Amino acid sequence: MVPKNEYAPYFEQYLQLVDQGKYIVENLIESQKEFDATLRNLDASKHNFAYEEGKWSLKELVQHTIDTERVFTYRALCFARNDKTDLPGFDQDIFTQNDDSNSRKFEDLLNEMKVVRESSIALFKSFSDEVLERIGVASNNKMSVRALGYLFSCHQIHHLNIVKERYL
Repeated sequence: MVPKNEYAPYFEQYLQLVDQGKYIVENLIESQKEFDATLRNLDASKHNFAYEEGKWSLKELVQHTIDTERVFTYRALCFARNDKTDLPGFDQDIFTQNDDSNSRKFEDLLNEMKVVRESSIALFKSFSDEVLERIGVASNNKMSVRALGYLFSCHQIHHLNIVKERYL
């Protein structure tokens, strides 16, 4: 279990989505497999579909998942290396407005997500238990490397649940 002092209360909703008794890397592998298996063979008519006006298209959702994992991976790396610099937040809506994902091939987005996840897995395999407990500050909140590792899977599962409920 990730102790509550290792993440902001906002992230509780996400952390409940994974088995924290499992090693971080197991969750990373499992959530990526399910994400890819669910999205890989969707009909092309769904790729640019948004379930409601003002909501992200499926392509934008996948790009958002990629972008968030990249931002959080940078945070995990900084904290793991004991960089005490307070890191800024990021505005997911500005990222999405400027990502040009709707003009990309859906398969390319899924392949990029796979590569990003493989990179995250390699990074977390390199961390010792001591490193996982290191804490830094991002978006004015304390966060441990361990919490970030679980959040990658949680965030992906959260969005996959939305896909299943509202896009399929």
